[in-house]
Amino acid sequence: VQLQASGGGLVQAGGSLRLSCTVSGVTFNKYNMGWFRQAPGKEREFVATISWRPDFTYYIDSVKGRFTISRDNGKSTVYLQMNSLKSEDTAVYYCARDSQYLSSYWSKNPQEYDYWGQGTLVTVSS
Repeated sequence: VQLQASGGGLVQAGGSLRLSCTVSGVTFNKYNMGWFRQAPGKEREFVATISWRPDFTYYIDSVKGRFTISRDNGKSTVYLQMNSLKSEDTAVYYCARDSQYLSSYWSKNPQEYDYWGQGTLVTVSS
């Protein structure tokens, strides 16, 4: 099982990055997916989720209007387009698969996600 996250890097405030997470070795297209982040010295934080269909997305307030989550079930890949980046977006970003098959619900709780990527570092300089 592998969730390979990529796309992180150093960007100036106001810039953009696109994160990708490709899943292999486990079913992708029937599970909701999420992005989380963890800033230095802070707990892991839910950022966004997308349903398996995909017809539903949800974002935390601090990224609404700036981040867009999407997925390509044919490529087993979930994306996070991040625009208008701020210094407070600096963190390691993780993709994760919801543990529930064909779920009609979504969760912010990391414990309800069963597979995780290795993380990709996003650093926003002000």
